[in-house]
Amino acid sequence: MGKKGKKEKKGRGAEKTAAKMEKKVSKRSRKEEEDLEALIAHFQTLDARRTQVVETPCSPPSPRLNASLSAHPEKDELILFGGEYFNGQKTLLYNELYTYSIRKDAWTKVDIPNPPPRRCAHQAVAVPQGGGQLWIFGGEFASPDGEQFYHYRDLWVLHLATKTWEQVRSPGGPSGRSGHRMVAWKRQLILFGGFHESTRDYVYYNDVYTFDLDTSTWTKLSPSGTGPTPRSGCQMSVTPQGSIVIYGGYSKQRVRKDVDRGTQHGDMFLLKPEEGREGRWAWTRINPSGAKPSPRSGFSVAAAPNHQTLLFGGVCDEEEEESLQGDFLNDLYFYDPARNRWFAGQLKGPKAEKRRRRRGKRAEPGTADKQEVEGPGAPEPLEVVREVVSEAGTVVTIKQVLAAPSSAGRPASDDDEDEEEEDDDGGGLRSGHMEVTGLGIQSELWLPAYARATAMQDPSWHLQPTPQLTAPLDP
Repeated sequence: MGKKGKKEKKGRGAEKTAAKMEKKVSKRSRKEEEDLEALIAHFQTLDARRTQVVETPCSPPSPRLNASLSAHPEKDELILFGGEYFNGQKTLLYNELYTYSIRKDAWTKVDIPNPPPRRCAHQAVAVPQGGGQLWIFGGEFASPDGEQFYHYRDLWVLHLATKTWEQVRSPGGPSGRSGHRMVAWKRQLILFGGFHESTRDYVYYNDVYTFDLDTSTWTKLSPSGTGPTPRSGCQMSVTPQGSIVIYGGYSKQRVRKDVDRGTQHGDMFLLKPEEGREGRWAWTRINPSGAKPSPRSGFSVAAAPNHQTLLFGGVCDEEEEESLQGDFLNDLYFYDPARNRWFAGQLKGPKAEKRRRRRGKRAEPGTADKQEVEGPGAPEPLEVVREVVSEAGTVVTIKQVLAAPSSAGRPASDDDEDEEEEDDDGGGLRSGHMEVTGLGIQSELWLPAYARATAMQDPSWHLQPTPQLTAPLDP
């Protein structure tokens, strides 16, 4: 009896200890969220000083990732919003708005009163209603040390004709998240997936919501069939037939205490409305033929004039219990929804010369703005032109202008650890449209310029080079 009583008492003691620890962790988590909310409120107070719309011609935006870049529905313009940048010391978040004129090759910074709070990893969709609108949902805000996150669940619309921001408050919408995907379908926005992470735990989603642009109401869908597992970082595209294709993505799950395992997804699904059943949708897993992309996340997709979908880049993370290695990709694929077939873009033409790249030691505090240096001398800008031909016969011309690196403030260092030769294949390894070089993020813009051919309309890609810019320490 004595031993049994001691065991029971010991068990109750362990339960009390665990409960106290859980309460302490929960309290700390709430405190961290409150701290972030206070920081967000501080930035919003600064933003409230804007009282009028100011448009300023400017240089290209500073380097950033997880921003949104959307095509204006009425003009030959691109709209860039938000993003984040790590300068080696702290994480900076943005809510800046820029427009890029494709015809003029010119950037403009647009300051509009009452903008959304600073964020990254949100989703933005442009629609033609009301003279053009840009709808933004969700995303995240990070603490300067990058250790705490606040996930938004707000919905905003930028009225492009009047240049005014409006927060749309509608109940029943998705929970706070980032890494989700959203597309325009007829007069609705359709949102899928994403994740929410705190210091305590994380959760990935595979839910589907629609937002009606006419009634400003959210609806959670319950499609029939078996859909994708929870994930973030996938991509969605709308087919000419009105279905929605979802491919790839990333998720992780806890395999045991303090050990998580990530999964790169390479599966593909079709979400389409059921015939004769208004408001009802169905999932179908599809298995396209052809040369399929490898599993990945963080890639980009775009619609081509020939009703095909272009897929470019991404990242594949290889995780061990104590390490994470990301392989960044720069391959190009075409998906033909009518034939349910993938085609790999094949590079043809002479390769550029091998270039020797110096890689320095990890940047110390205060040196994060230094960029890696090419070999000695001051080479002239190099223009590389290649053709990409898919099995379907689609031809893409890739034109890249490699600007000569500036030597000012970036001398070669004797402390460089090593040198290695790399093939320059006409484009760096990218995820989310950004090229990562050490602690610096290269800011560059690839534009689809469409030209008519004799028998078909083919996309061509042209690189607009932008200088290496350093993000300010104070946003």
